[in-house]
Amino acid sequence: MATAVCLSLVLRWLRCEGLSWAFGWVSLVFSAHDQPSPHRQHPAPRPPRRPAGSSARRAAQGRAGQGGAPRLLLTLPAAGAEQREGKEGKGRAKQRGAAPQPCAACCGRGAERGRSLSSAAPGRAVRCGAVRGRAGHRAAPPPVSLPPPPPFPSCQVQAKGAGTGREARDGPARSERAYTDLWKMTSLGAYGSNSWELLVSVDHQNEEKQKEFTLQVTGDLHIGGVMLKLVEQIEMTQDWSDYALWWEQKKCWLLKTHWTLDKCGVQADAKLLFTTQHKMLRLRLPNMKTVRLKVSFSSVVFKAVSDICKILNIRRSEELSLLKQSEDAIRKKKKKDKNNKEPVTEDILNLCNSPVSSGLSASPGLYSKTMTPTYDPISGTPASSTITWFSDSPLTEQNCNILAFSHPICSPETLAEMYQPRTLADKARLNAGWLDSSRSLMEQGILEDDQLLLRFKYYTFFDLNPKYDAVRINQIYEQARWAILLEEVDCTEEEMLIFAALQYHISKLSSSSETQNFPGESEVDEIEAALSNLEVALEGGKTSNILEDITDIPKLADYLRLVRPRKLSIKSIKPYWFVFKDTSVSYFKNTESSHGEPIEKLNLKGCEVVPDVNVAAKKFGIKLLIPVADGMNELYLRCENENQYARWMAACVLASKGKTMADSSYRPEVHKILSFLKMKNWTMSPQAVSDPENVDMKPECFVSLRYTKKYKSKQLAARILEAHQNVSQMSLVEAKMRFIQAWQSLPEFGLSYYIVRFKGSKKDDVLGVSYNRLIRIDIATGDPITTWRFSNMKQWNVNWEIRQVAIEFDQNVSIAFTCLSADCKSIHEYIGGYIFLSTRSKDHNETLDEELFHKLTGGQE
Repeated sequence: MATAVCLSLVLRWLRCEGLSWAFGWVSLVFSAHDQPSPHRQHPAPRPPRRPAGSSARRAAQGRAGQGGAPRLLLTLPAAGAEQREGKEGKGRAKQRGAAPQPCAACCGRGAERGRSLSSAAPGRAVRCGAVRGRAGHRAAPPPVSLPPPPPFPSCQVQAKGAGTGREARDGPARSERAYTDLWKMTSLGAYGSNSWELLVSVDHQNEEKQKEFTLQVTGDLHIGGVMLKLVEQIEMTQDWSDYALWWEQKKCWLLKTHWTLDKCGVQADAKLLFTTQHKMLRLRLPNMKTVRLKVSFSSVVFKAVSDICKILNIRRSEELSLLKQSEDAIRKKKKKDKNNKEPVTEDILNLCNSPVSSGLSASPGLYSKTMTPTYDPISGTPASSTITWFSDSPLTEQNCNILAFSHPICSPETLAEMYQPRTLADKARLNAGWLDSSRSLMEQGILEDDQLLLRFKYYTFFDLNPKYDAVRINQIYEQARWAILLEEVDCTEEEMLIFAALQYHISKLSSSSETQNFPGESEVDEIEAALSNLEVALEGGKTSNILEDITDIPKLADYLRLVRPRKLSIKSIKPYWFVFKDTSVSYFKNTESSHGEPIEKLNLKGCEVVPDVNVAAKKFGIKLLIPVADGMNELYLRCENENQYARWMAACVLASKGKTMADSSYRPEVHKILSFLKMKNWTMSPQAVSDPENVDMKPECFVSLRYTKKYKSKQLAARILEAHQNVSQMSLVEAKMRFIQAWQSLPEFGLSYYIVRFKGSKKDDVLGVSYNRLIRIDIATGDPITTWRFSNMKQWNVNWEIRQVAIEFDQNVSIAFTCLSADCKSIHEYIGGYIFLSTRSKDHNETLDEELFHKLTGGQE
């Protein structure tokens, strides 16, 4: 057959070049038809003999196979057998005294160029026969240029019964195409080395230059080699150090440059993008100001937020994260823009020239505890020395004031146009936009110049120091203020007026010209103060700090009224003699029986303490939710006056944290509660009532819409001025800290809501996640059903296949639920994040254990 002879020629030529090892144990079948004819039982007759010609034409006059066209089944020998055959042939040649015949392609001697490859002696491998080790001799190099393929031998013999139809006409053509493809596969060195084409797009701004490149790569080429090949082909001179490869189909970065393409899973169908890692991003801060800066789109969100906080001079970046705007808020904003005839231009603070956003390290003094205070300790205003300390920061003095000062309140119309959650389901939808802290921005679909919200995600504000946290305190205050105004957190009318009075006072101080005069430093550095105390102590003197006797744990004993709510009867209110010691409270029938066994002893460690106070009505109550096996045991303690309430409330708060009254924070806690009660206890002032018309105040800007509809503007102004009398002497920083403390005292403070369905339940519920507990809430009524404390939690895990969270508590209590309003990863990250934040200590350095955070929040997806 012609095809067989042709393939034999090709094979022998390949064996000459040393490439036959790649075709071992391969069976190639070439046929003009896919299946032989089932009706043919006898082979076709041999065609008549033709005049002698070339060897290829004589070989084409062989027997035709069964079917309409010649058919060949050829099995090529393995590389090992071929080498063995060659060695045996050489051995026999040496015995006969003949030297091995060198090939013309390698050494160029002893072989005639016109000699046919098919005329080689049978049984001998046509390969270089030069003596190994001879100086200057190279062993079988790969071919540089190949001769053109020999012409395909056209077989003009038609088998008997093959017919003259389309199959008979197309059969030889298809065989010729297959022969040509085989020649290309075997002759091109690129295919012989398993290389393939990879399409890479380059993200650059030059429209005139090429943006798509095709690279010839192999699977064992590492990512760094791909980038090097690409840069060599790009006809542009620029800094490519910030560029990296982004895999569009898989939505992932190829940052491990030492990994090969095979290890990364990149194949010929992959589409890669060579783009910058740092891109522009618009961030809306808690004070509703928008900043534009460069952020790493290849780092995980946890690391990106840390870099952002270094730019903005915000300590404790682990408390913040990035949030997408809810769909309802975006829809309302689009409706607002549609109704506005004139386009609204947003004032954006540009911080794109930051050294941190450019990939450089921040100032080492940024988190130093001995840094110059950012607040003046007397007036509470940002100190001018802050700017000189942060000399490498893009925050100029003006920009620092934008972030550290509170600015004029927005108009009532703007407040009315903002999105306000009405139900628990609306509040739950707000938390569906939190980004995954373990993945990068681009992996979560964030594009360049998109807008995100920078918010405090975890409501545990650790080490909040007014001396160092000018921007941080102001941003926490702004987030708390907007949470009150938009009714994301419920509060009473009395509390709303206190918040309004504090806002009014802070806005007055921020806008007055007196606070803009930055006074000089008047406080001694912490290290110098500590050294002076140590010097006095070594000289035998007494320091200003007197150590208290901690061997005797103090206790409280007094008459209180105990209230136990009952569902089917009237509340029972009885006076008892209460004794508070350590972290437990016991009550007796009277004073005389206090030496015996108590009626009941309540351990308050891990309980929930909620204030139940109405100063105007002289109501001072403490609500205790004590965890039990099947939920929470609810009871109330009623005090007689403010001082008694402050002492018992402070003791209960410390006991819930596992601390006793011997702790150094007990007295400051009592003082804080008394000052908060003093703010609520204002008296009517005729001057305050007659002055609202003369005061430049828009009371609608300081309260939520519910109270705007309930009262007239003059009535609100008068009541706000009454409450302002108790806070008018506060400094700027003190007023902000009081506002934050009042926000923290609200029952719903720090609760993040999710719509879930518990295992075995047929209806949806709301799960509230706080810094110390989980609360199951009825979605229809809003009443809490069960509370579980983190202190009683033994373990939690996530079934990533069915997206179910399972938590196990003490006393064989287990729960399992699936999240409906967001991904279960969000709840899992909240739980792990709060546990991570509980491990922080002032004794540790300022560096974060990022690995521990990802272990607790990352999951095992």
